[in-house]
Amino acid sequence: MIRVLVAGLGNMGRSHALAYHHNPGFEIVGLVNRTEPELPPELGAYPLSTDFTAALAERQPDLVAVCTYSDSHADFAIAAMQAGADVFVEKPLATTVADAQRVVACAQKLDRKLVVGYILRHHPSWQRLIAESRALGGPYVFRLNLNQQSSGPEWETHKALMQTTSPIVDCGVHYVDVMCQITDAQPLTVRGMGLRLSDEIAPDMYNYGQFQVLFDDGSCGWYEAGWGPMISETAYFVKDILSPNGSVSIVGAETGGSSDVDSHTKVGSLLVHPAKGPDQRIDLPDEPGHQDLCDLEQAYVLAAIRENIDLSRHMNDAVQSLRICLAADESIRTGREINLAQWSNA
Repeated sequence: MIRVLVAGLGNMGRSHALAYHHNPGFEIVGLVNRTEPELPPELGAYPLSTDFTAALAERQPDLVAVCTYSDSHADFAIAAMQAGADVFVEKPLATTVADAQRVVACAQKLDRKLVVGYILRHHPSWQRLIAESRALGGPYVFRLNLNQQSSGPEWETHKALMQTTSPIVDCGVHYVDVMCQITDAQPLTVRGMGLRLSDEIAPDMYNYGQFQVLFDDGSCGWYEAGWGPMISETAYFVKDILSPNGSVSIVGAETGGSSDVDSHTKVGSLLVHPAKGPDQRIDLPDEPGHQDLCDLEQAYVLAAIRENIDLSRHMNDAVQSLRICLAADESIRTGREINLAQWSNA
């Protein structure tokens, strides 16, 4: 049984902790949060600490789940690996490319397992979307977005996230990862634009952004993300993949709106439109919900440890998708196109 310490008990941290609680392959030895959180009954009996370093030393876990705010991901992950633990870390892996590379280098040097929280990789419907898109053949046009209209506690959470991470980085890494899985091409340039739509966020932060990325096979991608009470519910969830041979689109997902966390991953059905031939609608019933996906993700972590799965490509992909999104963030802030071959982000 793998002894796990969970750091960070926000929405994702609680869900991952529940996944560990219900999986007989894991034993939770402690929880860490900066403040005393409201927890579901299943998690109420576990030891709770506010000090990550102390909990790490005292509990001596086999696995640490880093589900804190993004600016602590790299340091917490490295500290856990240096203490002898494998690591699951929520996305994004870090807030700079240099820190992300530092985490991966530590995992490689110490021979630790490092799994990054790319939840769509464990979603059967998104796996089907990727397979159908690859079957068309490239080059591709990617049209992807995820905007979230938020108010009350949700807006407070978004404002807290934006103290360190913009929406296009926090959410964008998922969808850029999908682009990269489909095309297998190298990204060349990134162009972005954005706007600060609220005086309630930091002066140097924006809560709406979009960017374009160009790949060396001719593929191009567009991604858009915005958070806040002013964000429109119209066309907040666009998932289209185009190629010379047709297109694949997510359609028909019934959701509770952009603030519904299940709507961020829900597919419903795919529309495959060959350029020559009849359309095919692929219904995807009984899709996993948010907690089901967290369960699948942690089952993969368990398998990675027990079966010694080679995570080299997984780690490199996590760095690449982060690199693209951070380049987009810099493009928005500077107003210039970023040539990825010449760009560094320390």
